Amino acid sequence: VENKTISVSNHSQQKPINRNEMLLCSRLTRRLKLSSTATRAAATRAACVAKRAMSTLPNLDWSIGLSSEQKDFQLMAREFADNEMAGSKAEQWDAEHHLPLDVLRKGADLGFGGIYVNEDIGGTGLGRKDAAVIFEALATGCVSTSAFFTIHNMVAWMIDTFGDQAQREKYLPGLITMESIASYCLTEPGSGSDAASLSTKAVKQGDKYILNGSKAFISGAGVSDVYVVMARTGQSGPKGISAFIIEKDFPGISFGAQERKLGWHSQPTAAVILEDCEVPEENMLGGEGQGFTMAMKALDGGRINIGTTSLGGAQTCLEAACEHVTVRKQFGSTLASFQNVQFKLADMATKLQAARLMVRNAAEMLDNKDPQATMHCAMAKRFATDTGFEIVNEALQLHGGYGYLMDYPVERIFRDVRVHQILEGTNEIMRLIIGRQLLKD
Repeated sequence: VENKTISVSNHSQQKPINRNEMLLCSRLTRRLKLSSTATRAAATRAACVAKRAMSTLPNLDWSIGLSSEQKDFQLMAREFADNEMAGSKAEQWDAEHHLPLDVLRKGADLGFGGIYVNEDIGGTGLGRKDAAVIFEALATGCVSTSAFFTIHNMVAWMIDTFGDQAQREKYLPGLITMESIASYCLTEPGSGSDAASLSTKAVKQGDKYILNGSKAFISGAGVSDVYVVMARTGQSGPKGISAFIIEKDFPGISFGAQERKLGWHSQPTAAVILEDCEVPEENMLGGEGQGFTMAMKALDGGRINIGTTSLGGAQTCLEAACEHVTVRKQFGSTLASFQNVQFKLADMATKLQAARLMVRNAAEMLDNKDPQATMHCAMAKRFATDTGFEIVNEALQLHGGYGYLMDYPVERIFRDVRVHQILEGTNEIMRLIIGRQLLKD
C-alpha cells in the first residue's frame, strides 16, 4: 500500500484573526462579551447583513425554526466557510491531501474547537442544535474539513463530560484552541459495526495500564496529539470496555500508512497501533467498564454532526445546480426552463429541508436529554446522509459531463459525502437501532 502523506500547514504563517470578525457572534468568542443577549444579537445581525447575503438561494430559508442567536451562528459560520474554506482552498486540500491546521485554528479562534465544552474551562458552551447549525454552515465550504471539526469536538466533549478536573485542566485548553488535535478510536480491523466485540486489551501493571491492539480508519491518526481509545479491561461485551486518553508521544503508540480513500482527502486516516503502550492510570477516562457507554453517548452527537455536514454539502450542490441550469443552454433554452429540471430541483430542495428539520429536531432532543434521543439521532443520521448523498448525486447529473470534472466542486463533494453513510455507525445499523427501539417492551 502506498504511504501517501498528509501535509500539515503552519498556523504561525497566517495573518491573525480580525477581531471585528470575532464580534459577529460573542458567544462563539470567549474573549469578547457584549452587555446583553439583545445587544449582542442586534450587533451581530447588523454586521452580517451589511457584509453579505446568507445563501445564493434566497427563496429557500435554511434558518427556519432557528432562534435569532442561532441565525447569527449560522451567518458567521457560513462566512468563515466562504472566506477560509470554499473554492480553490478546498480544491487544493483535496488534491494535495492537505490538512489545513491553520484554518482549523482560525476556526478555534471563533470558538469552533470546543463548541459544546463548558465555559468554566474556556469552552463555548453551546448546545447540540447550535452545533448542528454551525457544522452544516461550515460544510458548505469543505465537507471533509468540517467533518474533522466534528470529530475533534466529539473528543473534547468526552473529556469535558466524563473526565475528572485534572484531565479537563490538562487537555481541554489545548483542544479548545486546537493547538492540540484529538482523535476518537473505537473501530478495529475485526470489529466495525459490532463495536462491543473489540479486542484491544488494557492490563493494569502497577500505576499504569499496558495496551495492546490496533484501531482502524482513525481520522487524524499520526497528526492528532490526543487519542481517546476504547480498550478491554474486563469481561467480554460492552461492560468490559474502558476508555483511555493517550498522548501521541506515549511509549508504544505508532501509526499505520495513510489510507488511500475515495474522499475526505483533507484529513489523514490511518491505523493506530498499540504495542505495549504505557498509559498512566490517571489517564483512564471515567470509571473502569464505562468506556462503551461513553463511546455510544458520544456517537449520538456524532451522528447528528455527520448528518448535518452531509446537508452542508448538499446545500452547496443545490446552489451550484440552480446556478448551472440558469446559464447552461441546450436546444435553444436554458436548462432551468425545462419542467423536468424544475421538478428535480423541487424534489432536491424538499428533501433537503425535510432532512435539515429532522437533524435539528434530533439535536434538540439530545439537548433536552429526551429518552428517545438515541433513536431519533439514528433516524436523523440515516435520513440526512442518504438524502444528502442523493441530492449531491442529482446535482452532479444536472451538471452533465461538467459535474464529473474536478474543476467543479460537485465532484469533490460527491466523494466526500459518500462515506457518511458508513461511519458513525452504518445506515444499516441505524435501521437496527430504530427497529429495536420500536419493538422494545
